[in-house]
Amino acid sequence: MSWDEVVKKYPESNFLQSPSYRRVNELLGERTITFNFNNGGYALGIIRDAKRGRYLEIPCGPLIDFKDKAIVQEAFSGIFKVAKKELCVFVRIRPQLLMNPENLAILKNAGFKKSPMHLAAEHTVMIDLTASEDEMLARMRRQTRYEVRRTEKLGISVTRDNSEEIFREFHEVQAETAHRQGFVPPKLEVLLAERKAFGDKIWIYKAELEGEAIAYGMVIFGEIEGDYYEAASTELNRKLPGAYAVIWQAMRDLKAAGLKRFNLWGIAPAGQPHHRYAGVTTFKTGFGGEVVEYVPAHDMVISKVGYLKNLVVETARKKRRRL
Repeated sequence: MSWDEVVKKYPESNFLQSPSYRRVNELLGERTITFNFNNGGYALGIIRDAKRGRYLEIPCGPLIDFKDKAIVQEAFSGIFKVAKKELCVFVRIRPQLLMNPENLAILKNAGFKKSPMHLAAEHTVMIDLTASEDEMLARMRRQTRYEVRRTEKLGISVTRDNSEEIFREFHEVQAETAHRQGFVPPKLEVLLAERKAFGDKIWIYKAELEGEAIAYGMVIFGEIEGDYYEAASTELNRKLPGAYAVIWQAMRDLKAAGLKRFNLWGIAPAGQPHHRYAGVTTFKTGFGGEVVEYVPAHDMVISKVGYLKNLVVETARKKRRRL
């Protein structure tokens, strides 16, 4: 199936299963595998050669009819055979399945167990772009709507650019942001690979006032979904609503481009105030979107000994990073 056919059949799909994301990984020297199943299913797999063991990763996939047991069995049987041939220790997936007991049972019955690490924004906020701009504003939290309107009163401007220069600028500011907020930012080579692979579908939004940068956001334009994939800010963002300006402008641009939804990409799970994303959760949920929880990442173990080593390393890493 072509990617256009995949999107039509599986509208829940996003850029992490796209040919452009495959290209990102190939530019970074990773090997990729595209699965086209006999039943019309699809999956993009990436071979990850980690120190703790090689594994096959399928983010936001596979894209199959999970309600059909025969299709599920056929798909995972094929994935398992390929992973074993590639000498992988395990297969890690995070399909586009909503979190509920039925979907967890499907994965368990297919031979998967819950992963010690997350994969691809298991908790997020999805904004409906089919509404009018007035409706989108009305759905926002009162304080968020106030901040959005304040950006206009203050004269905060938002531009978007996808030149190499702005990606390098974004990387520098994000490194400073990461130092302040305690997270691990992507390397410059990753950002530049994304720029090259996505072309005119990826943009850096920049909010500024009188020439002073306030906030940045990387937004990927898909076929149906837009994604607020990365962000950065300067100290000015503590006092000025730059990030609000970025999100609001991106919402309007995505809507104008005909996209149906905007994925704000990553919030803290409910009841976890010390989670790494706790600080941005109130901000993102204020835009009036629907809080969506997908099933967590799951692993299919191929080598028990190798997987045990991976389990120890990732469990410690998860605790250290407050995930």
